[in-house]
Amino acid sequence: MKIFHIPCLEDNYSYLIIDEETNEAAVVDPVEPNKIVEFSRQQGAKLTAVLTTHHHWDHAGGNDQLKKKVVGIKVYGGSLDNVTGCNHKVENGDKMSLGANVNILCLHTPCHTKGHISYYVTGKEGEDPAVFTGDTLFVAGCGKFFEGSADQMYQSLCVTLGSLPKPTQVYCGHEYTVKNLQFALTVEPSNVKIQQKLSWAQNQLQAGLPTIPSTIEEEMETNPFMRVDLPEIQKSVGHNDAIEALREIRKRKDNWRG
Repeated sequence: MKIFHIPCLEDNYSYLIIDEETNEAAVVDPVEPNKIVEFSRQQGAKLTAVLTTHHHWDHAGGNDQLKKKVVGIKVYGGSLDNVTGCNHKVENGDKMSLGANVNILCLHTPCHTKGHISYYVTGKEGEDPAVFTGDTLFVAGCGKFFEGSADQMYQSLCVTLGSLPKPTQVYCGHEYTVKNLQFALTVEPSNVKIQQKLSWAQNQLQAGLPTIPSTIEEEMETNPFMRVDLPEIQKSVGHNDAIEALREIRKRKDNWRG
């Protein structure tokens, strides 16, 4: 399978996933439909599906227009989210296929919105899997708790996503990496891997390149929200409980002006 970044709006990403054998394609969060259709055409891809992570307009707002441009396209979205244009509601554990070799597993990852879905995508044997995490998991960060609790975010990040294979490529909804890593250093100032990744991410942006994908393994090493089970993180934020530590780190991030 091939995965392409499509920058949208100010700092959003849509993604095009193509099954190389059939050229069938799915698009994740196509907020700018004209851009998506043109990019798909340039790649010789046939759009057959939309994978919507959640109902916020900067992710789902292009669905209706894309349905007009691509007749018969399937628009997937979480059954608990009121996703614009959705004609195929999905639940945790639902599976779809794309073309000949791409398989998609729906993972319910609530908190940012109550019906947020992450899509775990596998291709041929030997290819690293990918997960499209919308606004639940960012590189070195997580989404705001708009419709859920710290308990839910812990389950979504540390249990559901944290249990995926370590090489899984993480594709998130926004280019927030540099700011997230700068904040991560306020939690773990001596974490060398955060320092190194921040330097790398700054160089990527200066070169006009994305900082995405990350991997689940890298997130376990550098993302404070996925490290809350560690005693040193809990000590750093003054809570000896993972969920309370997660709540505290999110509160600090909400008030941080980096």
